Amino acid sequence: MSGRKSVCILLLFLLFILEGTLLPWLIPDVWEPRIAADLVFVVLLFVTVYHHRHTALILGLAFGMLHDLVFYGRMLGAHSLAVGVSAYLIGLIFQMPRAPLPVMMTIVLLGTWLKDSLLFGIYRVFKLNSQPYDWALLHHILPTMLFHFAVGLLLYIPVRKELEKLGRYVRKEENV
Repeated sequence: MSGRKSVCILLLFLLFILEGTLLPWLIPDVWEPRIAADLVFVVLLFVTVYHHRHTALILGLAFGMLHDLVFYGRMLGAHSLAVGVSAYLIGLIFQMPRAPLPVMMTIVLLGTWLKDSLLFGIYRVFKLNSQPYDWALLHHILPTMLFHFAVGLLLYIPVRKELEKLGRYVRKEENV
């Protein structure tokens, strides 16, 4: 595995650790039940757009399963499936090597809505929630979308630059 890919995986793992350790201290208590802060997913949306959707799918399945094991014990595999499929579908629709900020923020909003809607549907099928979709949209999905939008704004430049370096490194390896 190349050094650039290792840096990407290490960054995702660091964000995963921060989600469980630092974010609960930073997010106000009244927001915590409403926001599902998933920093790894936001970065995976960058990976799917700037790098490749298959990479985002694999990383989404892996880190989604970590989320299932550590944070969401109700049902294993639901988060993994939702993150992997969402990242793949967003990458199928939007794959551009240099997505400008407004497009990328739209992708973050759409990706978060898609992932949370898939999770809602999975939990609804297995009768793990009884709330209607409009309630979930207003109380959980929209606040999470706004939080991910703010995180996406903060991470846009550093993550984009790192993924552009990864893209140049991969192309250089392919030409050798």
